[in-house]
Amino acid sequence: MGLTCQQLTCRRGRSTLFAGVSFSLQAGEALWVQGRNGSGKTTLLRSLCGLALPDRGAVHWQGKPVLAARAHYHSQLLHIGHADGLKPDLLAWENLALGGLPGERCSREDAMRALDEIGLRAEAQRPVRLLSQGQRKRVALARLLLSPARPLWILDEPLAALDQDCTAQVGQILQAHCARGGMLVLTTHQDPNLAGARRLQLGAPC
Repeated sequence: MGLTCQQLTCRRGRSTLFAGVSFSLQAGEALWVQGRNGSGKTTLLRSLCGLALPDRGAVHWQGKPVLAARAHYHSQLLHIGHADGLKPDLLAWENLALGGLPGERCSREDAMRALDEIGLRAEAQRPVRLLSQGQRKRVALARLLLSPARPLWILDEPLAALDQDCTAQVGQILQAHCARGGMLVLTTHQDPNLAGARRLQLGAPC
């Protein structure tokens, strides 16, 4: 059993962002969440992560409500939000090694390897505040290379600020994750070129 979302409804004030969202995701599957700005994409992803409470509906992981098994669920989950979540005064490699995911240890060597693979070896020793927006995004996405064992990846706009070559590389990383049985939920305004990805439209089509 994988990730199941049942009749999820979220409101903002008097407005309904989305209602009745249901889907299930099994090993090897990807879901591309689409919608205009303000349609609730980030809210949906935060609800899937257990970081926001829906007004109605439920999210289950392996048959259990995520809110009832939060610690186990988060040990299975990699979430990268739209904000990069980096500490600007730390070096690029330090952000990976010292700001790692709960339950995972990342050595300097592991961090350097991930940054090298994503094309940032030369920037590994620089404070993140000195990096460009695209470079900061790549530092954040280097976490993908450090978390292959986490079966569920939930990513909010992972392709934003990336150039064409890096977009293609990240697409390959995501495809490889699904090929080894991982699950993926992502939002992006760009085509991620994920073979077989299902689409979920929120609000009116873009």
